Amino acid sequence: MIFLGIILIVIGVFMIIKPSVFWLITQRWKSTDGTEPSYLYIWSTRFGGIMITLAGIGGVIAFFLSKS
Repeated sequence: MIFLGIILIVIGVFMIIKPSVFWLITQRWKSTDGTEPSYLYIWSTRFGGIMITLAGIGGVIAFFLSKS
C-alpha cells in the first residue's frame, strides 16, 4: 500500500510541475498540429496532479495509521 501511495505522489507532483511534458508523453499523438497543449489542458492536468498527490498522501497516512 505504501508503495502505491509513493508512486501516486511522484506522478502527481510530476503532473503539477511539468504538465507540458506529461502532455508530450500521453496526448501529443492525438493533436492535429502536435505543437503544445492548450491552456485548459495545462490547468486540468495540474488539478488532476493535485488530486493524485492528495490520494497518495492519504494512502501513506492510512498505511501508517493502520500500523499503530
